[in-house]
Amino acid sequence: MSMLPDNILIEQYLKGDNESFEILLSKYKQRIYSFIYSKIRDNEIADDIFQDTFIKVIQTLKKGSYNEKGRFVSWVMRIAHNLIIDHFRRQQRMPIYDTYDNEQDVFYRLSEPSKNIEDMMIDGQIKTDINALMLELPKNQYDVLKMRLYQDMSFKEIAEKTNVSINTSLGRMRYGLINLRKLIDERNLTMTQ
Repeated sequence: MSMLPDNILIEQYLKGDNESFEILLSKYKQRIYSFIYSKIRDNEIADDIFQDTFIKVIQTLKKGSYNEKGRFVSWVMRIAHNLIIDHFRRQQRMPIYDTYDNEQDVFYRLSEPSKNIEDMMIDGQIKTDINALMLELPKNQYDVLKMRLYQDMSFKEIAEKTNVSINTSLGRMRYGLINLRKLIDERNLTMTQ
């Protein structure tokens, strides 16, 4: 079965055969992880980006948004590359600071100096809205979002701190984000400028 072309394995996975996805994963795991690690040079962060890459791959496949024009591995590498860029952007543009005295303010960051006062006010309102919505999430989802987004903890660290498996912490993050999006949609909030 491991000799089957990628498009057949994807097709079988979408029909419910999880083993097909496992074959795809094992086929390219080393190559993709090596690529990520070569850019990041940190095992924990590389692990997280690798996991985030395959979460995104699974979500895109399940939504039916995968386009077979290119090779599967090239597509996955592009996703990994974009996540690496996102990681470096977060490191440079969104440094983590302690909150002023409100521990609930998960998204508090110093504003970028290039922003005008109106942009900073809009950013502040968006952060306030998101923080309020996060408090409505189940505690386990809220905790994982807070640790990942605010404390910049790896999924391995989150799993250890909460005494669950990495997959459980990934699932809580995923469901937390899904529920947060639902709340944003229900309230007709705009989260961009």
